[in-house]
Amino acid sequence: MIDSIEEGAFEGATSIIEISLAENIISKVSNKLFYGLNNLQTLSLYSNKISCVTPGAFDPLSKLSSLNLIANPFNCNCHIAWFADWLKSKGFTNGGPRCAYPSHLKARTIHSLPSNEFRCTSKNDVGCLGDNYCPPECTCTGTIVRCSHAKLTEIPEGLPRETSELYLDVNDIHSINSDRLKHLKSLSRLDLSNNKINVLPPVIFANLTRLATLIVSYNKLQCIQEDAFAGLKNLRILSLHGNDISTIPEKAFTHTSSITHLALGSNPFYCDCNLKWLSEWVKTDYIEPGIAKCAYPSLLKDKLLWTSLSEKFVCNEEIPSNILAKCDLCHTSPCQNGAMCNPLPNRDYQCICAPGFYGKNCDSVIDACYGNPCVNGATCKVVEAGRFKCICPSGFEGVRCETNTDDCSKHICENNSTCVDKIGEYECTCSLGFSGKYCEKKIPFCKKEFNPCMNAGKCVDHFTHYTCECKAGFSGANCTKNIDDCLNHMCQNGGTCEDGIDSYTCKCPQEFGGKFCEIEPMVAQLYPQTSPCQQHDCKHGICFQPPGSNNYICKCAPGYSGKRCEYLTSLSFIHNTSYVEMEALNVKPKANITIIFATEQQNGVLLYTGDNQHLAVELFRGRIRVSYDVGNYPVSTMFSYELLSDGKYHRVELLAIKKNFTLRVDGGIARSIVNEGNNEYLEIRNSLFIAGVPEDVGHKSLKQWHLRNSTSFKGCIKEVYVNDKLSDFLQAAKVRHKVTPGCSLYQDEQPTDPCVDHKCKHEGECRSKNDGTSYECICKPHFTGHFCQIRASNSQRDREHRRKKDRNRRKNKKCRKQKYNDYFIQKDGCRSKRPYKMVKCLGDESTCGPTKTKRRKIKFVCPDGSKYRKEVEMVRRCGHRKP
Repeated sequence: MIDSIEEGAFEGATSIIEISLAENIISKVSNKLFYGLNNLQTLSLYSNKISCVTPGAFDPLSKLSSLNLIANPFNCNCHIAWFADWLKSKGFTNGGPRCAYPSHLKARTIHSLPSNEFRCTSKNDVGCLGDNYCPPECTCTGTIVRCSHAKLTEIPEGLPRETSELYLDVNDIHSINSDRLKHLKSLSRLDLSNNKINVLPPVIFANLTRLATLIVSYNKLQCIQEDAFAGLKNLRILSLHGNDISTIPEKAFTHTSSITHLALGSNPFYCDCNLKWLSEWVKTDYIEPGIAKCAYPSLLKDKLLWTSLSEKFVCNEEIPSNILAKCDLCHTSPCQNGAMCNPLPNRDYQCICAPGFYGKNCDSVIDACYGNPCVNGATCKVVEAGRFKCICPSGFEGVRCETNTDDCSKHICENNSTCVDKIGEYECTCSLGFSGKYCEKKIPFCKKEFNPCMNAGKCVDHFTHYTCECKAGFSGANCTKNIDDCLNHMCQNGGTCEDGIDSYTCKCPQEFGGKFCEIEPMVAQLYPQTSPCQQHDCKHGICFQPPGSNNYICKCAPGYSGKRCEYLTSLSFIHNTSYVEMEALNVKPKANITIIFATEQQNGVLLYTGDNQHLAVELFRGRIRVSYDVGNYPVSTMFSYELLSDGKYHRVELLAIKKNFTLRVDGGIARSIVNEGNNEYLEIRNSLFIAGVPEDVGHKSLKQWHLRNSTSFKGCIKEVYVNDKLSDFLQAAKVRHKVTPGCSLYQDEQPTDPCVDHKCKHEGECRSKNDGTSYECICKPHFTGHFCQIRASNSQRDREHRRKKDRNRRKNKKCRKQKYNDYFIQKDGCRSKRPYKMVKCLGDESTCGPTKTKRRKIKFVCPDGSKYRKEVEMVRRCGHRKP
């Protein structure tokens, strides 16, 4: 039986005209369930477990003519009030669905109930989204959501779809994120007063077609753009009072044909010919109460919009730039070097830079000096395309002005210490056993003031140094490292090893038990292994048998691919020292590398190989930096024009042919450099490093100026192609250092187990519920409560004690009962969701048997994932029967 259908499951199924899902156990109808069924005419959901329907659930079914929702347990609270109106508007009233809850509405047809009958109480105030449908900063009562005085800086995520009134007043919201509001198709009132919103962009409220009241008073509004109120055909009340609005475009209210009240007071209006339409409009329908005044120009200063003559609204003066800039910052001419200025929504602008320039205002040049490769305050000068020269300040020298004068010539370091030259000073690096500015002090090893050994380690003084003798389970110079006892663990059946101190424990999957999770579930022991997944060969994933199929497929773990999940192709890099080491790059006759990655970090190594000759590709200030040297001094350097640190996936193609190197980003225009000189090819035998380098390699590459920053790339590398072959990091990588398979930060992956941080007390067992986001606690004997936090009362313990005495007394009789906990198992292989208390009659089978039973409905779970409820007979008492 079907208990749920994935959202979007019908997308593309435009040819289906009839669907029957009757007599299943579907419990909820979401608003994305029927996407794609544009031509569906008949839908039957008869006899399911549907208690709630999300607003808009049937909107995609424009041709629906027959709908059967009879025999479903609808909860007729405030969250389903919209459904009554929808049923009447569509004519689905004959034999329509009926209420099951609350009790006073039971058996009433939904479409016949007036709107005031649909009420929420503390007991049934749960919408179609479940218990956690309200954002944490807000309070939700029925379909009314209040987020006032919550110190919000943006509109919160996760607002319930059925929201009818939303209060966001008295916060610090600077802009309206339409993505947080567009799903609120039932919203009728929106209060955004007393915030810091400065602009209303076009079609910002377009999806709120039922909105009747909009309050944006007492904000910082300077600009209302054309079509800002598009789509608000039912808007009746609009308040823009107490802002900084100087003008409103003529088409701003084109779509608000139902408006009856408009508040525009306390705004500095610039009353020229461009605002004449507004004065005439408010006079026609009397929708403005007559308090909005003109602030400019002098002809109409302090005059009321409502009473001023239309012929006074003339354009005799040039509009000041500060008035124009309220909606279009391009009037301040921010773009430089021939760049073109484009106004953007939310009172922003974008400079379209001429080739070779970058920056917010295109005020910087992209050349070999991009990012200033010179150090110590030196000046970078471009000498030719792709090459530069550093002009050093006094006291420094070297190719990058990296060398300073020797301050160690007259040092006073003691005890055979080493002088380290710095800029304008020096530092003494002490020999073992000494400290102090000039290494003049002997370190008192293992004394009270200097005992670095941790975790009860024993300190041993060797004069020049010390050693720590660690307790079992610890290692390291100071006994700070807990030895990983999980390296050779024996956990079975998917059990997770948890390291302890000189020991480990196995955290078993649900149903398995034993010290090493070696005890299988009861069902697995009683029934033969008939599923094809019992003998699967999925390498890095789980086996899945589709319903009705005799075969299986492998669902790969994050980062793995292939029919058997045998290839590792995607990796996440989250540490500063992460990297992958691969075999040396073959550059003859050419080398072709493609990297697909996503990151939000500005800097990080993408690729490095070489020694003196080298190829280095890194992210530097959000752009790709390439350093290429085939042995022809000086090195050639190139930067991408594109910025790539936006968290989106980008494709970078690298092509090295002899001394020529080409870079292309996201299929755009290629850029090339030539490392001109006598040498033709890059001569390297060193490993190819991806996304980072080892510490020693990084130190050397920085010293030789191959890299600007040796910090590892942080983000996801989705795919790497080397000479047109997709890299399998299981086979091709010699070393994978501090990397994680998959790209969990940049794509949806396995949901978090709700039992990870459970609150079950007194050894209560945590079990995940069907929704995958919540859990329940199964309590041990003598405990109760939601989290097993309450110890059972004395009377309960007394009853248990009496039952135990009765069992002992009957134990010696020929016919006795034996209690145990176990699963109910059906002939079709389905078993009860949890174990139940059971009784087995022990004795002569001809005379000993059940004398008292009880019938109870319990829930069964089947191997194919389906679920159902069934009434079973439970034995409660045993005794002698006549033969």
